[in-house]
Amino acid sequence: MSSSLVSTPFAAAAQKRLLAAPVPLHSFLLSGRRQPPRRAGTIRCAVAGGNGLFTQTKPEVRRVVPSDPRGLPRVKVVYVVLEAQYQSSVTAAVQQLNADPRRAAAFEVVGYLVEELRDEDTYATFCADLADANVFIGSLIFVEELALKVKAAVEKERDRMDAVLVFPSMPEVMRLNKLGSFSMSQLGQSKSPFFQLFKRNKANSSNFADSMLKLVRTLPKVLKYLPSDKAQDARLYILSLQFWLGGSPDNLQNFLKMIAGSYVPALKGAGIKYDDPVLYLDSGIWHPLAPTMYEDVKEYLNWYGTRRDANDRLKDPKAPIIGLVLQRSHIVTGDDGHYVAVIMELEAKGAKVIPIFAGGLDFSGPTQRYLVDPITGKTFVNAVVSLTGFALVGGPARQDHPKAIAALQKLDVPYIVALPLVFQTTEEWLNSTLGLHPIQVALQVALPELDGGMEPIVFAGRDPRTGKSHALHKRVEQLCTRAIRWAELKRKTKEEKRLAITVFSFPPDKGNVGTAAYLNVFSSIYSVLSDLKKDGYNVEGLPDTPEALIEEVIHDKEAQFNSPNLNVAYRMNVREYQSLTSYASLLEENWGKPPGHLNSDGENLLVYGKQYGNVFIGVQPTFGYEGDPMRLLFSKSASPHHGFAAYYTFVEKIFQADAVLHFGTHGSLEFMPGKQVGMSDACFPDSLIGNIPNIYYYAANNPSEATVAKRRSYANTISYLTPPAENAGLYKGLKQLSELISSYQSLKDTGRGPQIVSSIVSTAKQCNLDKDVPLPEEGEELPPKERDLVVGKVYAKIMEIESRLLPCGLHVIGEPPSAIEAVATLVNIAALDRPEDGITSLPGILAATVGRDIEDVYRGSDKGILADVELLRQITEASRGAITAFVEKTTNSKGQVVNVANNLSKILGFGLSEPWVQYLSATKFVRADREKMRVLFGFLGECLRLVVQDNELGSLKLALEGSYVEPGPGGDPIRNPKVLPTGKNIHALDPQAIPTTAALKSAKIVVDRLLERQKADNGGKYPETVALVLWGTDNIKTYGESLAQVLWMIGVRPVADTFGRVNRVEPVSLEELGRPRIDVVVNCSGVFRDLFINQMNLLDRAVKMVAELDEPAEMNYVRKHAQEQAEELGVSLREAATRVFSNASGSYSSNVNLAVENASWTDEKQLQDMYLSRKSFAFDSDAPGAGMKEKRKAFELALATADATFQNLDSSEISLTDVSHYFDSDPTKLVQGLRKDGRAPSSYIADTTTANAQVRTLSETVRLDARTKLLNPKWYEGMMKSGYEGVREIEKRLTNTVGWSATSGQVDNWVYEEANSTFIEDEAMRKRLMDTNPNSFRKLVQTFLEASGRGYWETTEENLDRLRELYSEVEDKIEGIDR
Repeated sequence: MSSSLVSTPFAAAAQKRLLAAPVPLHSFLLSGRRQPPRRAGTIRCAVAGGNGLFTQTKPEVRRVVPSDPRGLPRVKVVYVVLEAQYQSSVTAAVQQLNADPRRAAAFEVVGYLVEELRDEDTYATFCADLADANVFIGSLIFVEELALKVKAAVEKERDRMDAVLVFPSMPEVMRLNKLGSFSMSQLGQSKSPFFQLFKRNKANSSNFADSMLKLVRTLPKVLKYLPSDKAQDARLYILSLQFWLGGSPDNLQNFLKMIAGSYVPALKGAGIKYDDPVLYLDSGIWHPLAPTMYEDVKEYLNWYGTRRDANDRLKDPKAPIIGLVLQRSHIVTGDDGHYVAVIMELEAKGAKVIPIFAGGLDFSGPTQRYLVDPITGKTFVNAVVSLTGFALVGGPARQDHPKAIAALQKLDVPYIVALPLVFQTTEEWLNSTLGLHPIQVALQVALPELDGGMEPIVFAGRDPRTGKSHALHKRVEQLCTRAIRWAELKRKTKEEKRLAITVFSFPPDKGNVGTAAYLNVFSSIYSVLSDLKKDGYNVEGLPDTPEALIEEVIHDKEAQFNSPNLNVAYRMNVREYQSLTSYASLLEENWGKPPGHLNSDGENLLVYGKQYGNVFIGVQPTFGYEGDPMRLLFSKSASPHHGFAAYYTFVEKIFQADAVLHFGTHGSLEFMPGKQVGMSDACFPDSLIGNIPNIYYYAANNPSEATVAKRRSYANTISYLTPPAENAGLYKGLKQLSELISSYQSLKDTGRGPQIVSSIVSTAKQCNLDKDVPLPEEGEELPPKERDLVVGKVYAKIMEIESRLLPCGLHVIGEPPSAIEAVATLVNIAALDRPEDGITSLPGILAATVGRDIEDVYRGSDKGILADVELLRQITEASRGAITAFVEKTTNSKGQVVNVANNLSKILGFGLSEPWVQYLSATKFVRADREKMRVLFGFLGECLRLVVQDNELGSLKLALEGSYVEPGPGGDPIRNPKVLPTGKNIHALDPQAIPTTAALKSAKIVVDRLLERQKADNGGKYPETVALVLWGTDNIKTYGESLAQVLWMIGVRPVADTFGRVNRVEPVSLEELGRPRIDVVVNCSGVFRDLFINQMNLLDRAVKMVAELDEPAEMNYVRKHAQEQAEELGVSLREAATRVFSNASGSYSSNVNLAVENASWTDEKQLQDMYLSRKSFAFDSDAPGAGMKEKRKAFELALATADATFQNLDSSEISLTDVSHYFDSDPTKLVQGLRKDGRAPSSYIADTTTANAQVRTLSETVRLDARTKLLNPKWYEGMMKSGYEGVREIEKRLTNTVGWSATSGQVDNWVYEEANSTFIEDEAMRKRLMDTNPNSFRKLVQTFLEASGRGYWETTEENLDRLRELYSEVEDKIEGIDR
């Protein structure tokens, strides 16, 4: 068994702080470990140097040279592999060959891990080794940029070398194969025997992977009797693959003998004998103590039941059973120490194991053969843990996720995918702030998530010298404990299960308890608990209403009724806290001795919440820095506070929860400091969640942060729907404007036309539209064409407001929207062309009916052409009417969908026309293409069925019962209806799959419109630099549109490899581009950094490539600025071209939002310093393993060149003032302060929420947001229906508006004035707000006063006096003082 890591905890605080100081590997390895003996050869060792790469290992540890060649012919073998498990077998094989006294040759071997070839010095050594090599071997080379390096080096020597053998790898590398007359090109020759057998096997087998394994076994026997040299060379190639897959030292010895004796000229005729390969089972069951491998699960279970070494817990028939998925290559090469450790740990904890393996890359068949009872069809196991790290089907190459999901659904148990380190040694991983190598994240974290895999716990490392895997015992212990805890959910009764529901309160205030994006948290909890109670869960004492539930949680009954404290569920004394919380001392550097001042009464740590039977509803403590976010500027060892740690200690060790349910998007746990992905036990999220199974309700439209929760808090996420969307509609003066425009259209040719236009202009100014639409002076005489243009532009603006989608109210878990409530969503789904599905948009179909292209109509409407604005209105109304008619025909009297199928005419029967045809027959679109509409409405019918499905409660029950929760993508249901139905285990996407071709096409349109708008606003000048933001969720929803925008700005295009993965770019010629290359400053969100660090690498390489192009400065602003900055900073051009920034690893946001939300800042300069300090960490593709390095001066110099700032809106559900993230990342005022001329940059927002993509100024977008949400009765009345939580949503929009004033200065005074009129001057509204949620109303009043005090709102002293009096009044109400 290989050496292991000790299980002692990290003792020093410095190690808890992301291991800032390098950690020597020997400090973690068991002392006195035996080194492998040196036999007949010398292993040269090299000390790795720090060069900013992910791994510092060198090939010298894999180099074996004969110590006594005795003048024998030399055979030099060079190999390149993905993982190191072959190292010890190859080394042993060559040492044994060289030790054989009868040997005919002296063998030299050197091996490279493919990741090592990133280092140019190592690559040069590789090329030098190839120059005198006889044989090259490659295996599992699937990283394109490295595959191309291998190809380039080997191609130069291929004809000279005696043999080139490449086993499963990228096609470019596979084509290097050369074995005598055999090459991979033979596979494409239909007459070759290899091709015929390959084709026959594929056609005759339902399982292609199994058939290929059988082919490898049988083909040599067939080819042996064919006379041609080609057949014999092909036979030896297949034998080589058998030897290689066999992997043992004996197999590899015979493999090298066969190749050397057959193809090295000096050894031909030497009569070198070799044995046939020892063949192992293609798949089976393996246990380190078993006498053999098993092909029959019954035989294995019989052996298992007769084991004499089994402890009493293993003999218990009720013991949990864990299925393990293993790679055969680790078993046959003897690199199985990490597997043995997991098996032994599980058994020591009382769990039985069924460890299955497969030789190929498809594990779906073995899971069904060995983990399911062939007679009853029932699953043997209670949980499955894959120790391969790979997707269940396809490994690192092409995956088949539907096939994997189908297999896992049959098993119906939790599916955990744990990780052995592949591209890093243990020491390198421990010292990395990033955690896992980005390629491993892409291959072994992101792809298994698409199967429904969870809990990416690193359980094994590798020794840099031997390449052997070794168990990380602390990690193994946690992995096994967590697997058993998930398995126990399958076995425990509902009545005995204990559930901790965790809600959030952000910012910390009683009015904010139950914070979650678009979710009515307490109504949802009440719905969930009522349902669980019916199912047999113990929820004793649950109140009768959601309102009563709120009261019991947020009010401390032991204090006076209106105490500022929440209900205290538990008081934890300091001694208990310290004894139960192993890492408590590590928090003292930041927070002092416990109990501290947060979640504390001065003596005890307070756990807030309320218990009902076996269910505890607890309030997660906040991050702790909300009142003083500036602390984070100076604290390099940020940590949770004692109260936060005490909460999770209580949940796990005192309440003893069987599972925790984090309720809604989102809390602080997953954003605590630690490695980005692949955490150690020194990472705070890992320490906090401990061993509790974590279930997490997450908004379906936020897959990026849901993915962070999956990876950093080991969450089984369950998606919930955002509220049904409605069109914003028109109100007050906007409604009056609509009526005036209607009058103008019917009377414009009469004498009343000019008079009506005058009224339109006057009303538009009253509605503050004069900043959005150029209006003439009142009373100005206009000719008819100009009158039409003025009316057209006003009309276009109010139609833009009217058609804006907005979510009304808050979603309640277990209450899906009715069919009619889903109409607006379906209208927007129908507005998009979907060429990949053969679907034409409904507006496109209707426009074609009257001989128009819908894109022309959109453009005409945008310009204010009155006829086009009116046509677009008619198209919009016809779309809504047709879809409403369709929906009404598919629902019953209760508004429920009763039957939807593609052929709706059959459903309706009696030969009636489809409902949409009936509706359109009364419009000008009567001749609309019926076949296209039939296809479209068939698709809409399926979308309707999915949107009204209720899986959210059902999926929670599955998770609580220890069942498999089906995975599904997160994102915008309008863009991607596959997000529906909700209740899925959310995943993101393959990070290497973006940007897609479609995303690039959309990006070009947006960038071209952005540059056109910038030129129009700035005297025809292109911007030299655009400062922009990349968000994780946006790029998932749009498949990389904003990423592609950056690439198109600088003038490069992405290049996909054979598997569709994007890891390269190439420059677009200036002739094709037709404009200068625009410089960029890219601010990546912390979540984007976590999910898409490969794309950050791609961007940085792209920018540096463009900076190095020999082009005129006036046509390449990237090069121009990089040259200037290189001179100023005294660095190289490449280093000066640093443009990709984010937070430090493990850190998120600029914290400007924290300061604004808590009003804890003094001036804007303080906010700007915070932004620069938090966001000035750069990614360097020349040193990708170095993580994020602070480069504040480079960041400031780059920002100082920005002529424009830019962000994207991609979803109707989330706009600028809905969340604080957007202003938190806005550098508009900061750029103005950094620019030498002090000029404010232009600021733009791209809106791709509809089919007609728009680029607006930031101020235009803020005004649009205010009109459609904050000031819109439809929106705020919808929120008020949600009661307590609705008031908080109103207050949040006003606070975020102040945030935009602080960072950009782009909020008009009238927005605050109208908000004051709506929520403060209206006495009835004021009373409703105060009575419903007095704490949030107090914050609303405070925000108005703050906006005035900071100079963002000029108003009357009368208004301010009223606000001050109101603040005093609501304070008294909260404190229980009657007036």
